[in-house]
Amino acid sequence: MNRTPDTVKHLIIINIIMFLASQMMPNQMMNLFAMHFPFNPVFRIWQIVTHMFMHANLMHIAFNMYALWAFGIPLYHIWGEKKFLIFYFTAGLGAVLLYTGIQYYSFSQDMHQLMIQGISKDEIFQVLDSGKVYVNYKEMGATYYSVMLGASGAIYGLLVAFAFYFPNAELMLMFIPFPIKAKYFVPLLVLADLFFGLTNALHTPIAHMAHVGGALVGFILMKMWRKHDFERWY
Repeated sequence: MNRTPDTVKHLIIINIIMFLASQMMPNQMMNLFAMHFPFNPVFRIWQIVTHMFMHANLMHIAFNMYALWAFGIPLYHIWGEKKFLIFYFTAGLGAVLLYTGIQYYSFSQDMHQLMIQGISKDEIFQVLDSGKVYVNYKEMGATYYSVMLGASGAIYGLLVAFAFYFPNAELMLMFIPFPIKAKYFVPLLVLADLFFGLTNALHTPIAHMAHVGGALVGFILMKMWRKHDFERWY
């Protein structure tokens, strides 16, 4: 850590502080800083950013902070502080935008179907606010009370950038017992998230589409910054 750039070190420290605070005051921290569905009364505009500093458990924060450290340091040395922070937070915002956009579309479709049946919008929200769900629209209730948190979207953006700069660097995960070059590893990882996000085949609480959103924004930024001088973007 002594040789870690201050910017990367400070991001890690803030994440750790937020995690420790969320262990001591779980309900208060989640309600204030995790990203809630925009129609939920608990939603606050700052959650669009603060959710990046919240994590569900020790493994969640450990994996993300290790990735931030491992991939963030070489990218920081290429970009410098300002460009690194712009990239990191833009990828994180892209993650929440795609994830919430998909949620909003699905929620709106269900609401439309209920309104066709003669149920008013006010009645729908009264039911949801009471903690109940419509039997045939359980996914709508799950969306309404969903919570998104973690730095994973921003991390996926960094992964994409790393693959651009170091395509032949060999990477591996615990459940893949052999190294794979970054130019193959990162696209496969994103495609896996896209598949599981669209199918929910694993039935896990992981926000796969947030990962895809962060990776997509990271890809777009890298393409933009390759074509244009970065001075135009700040």
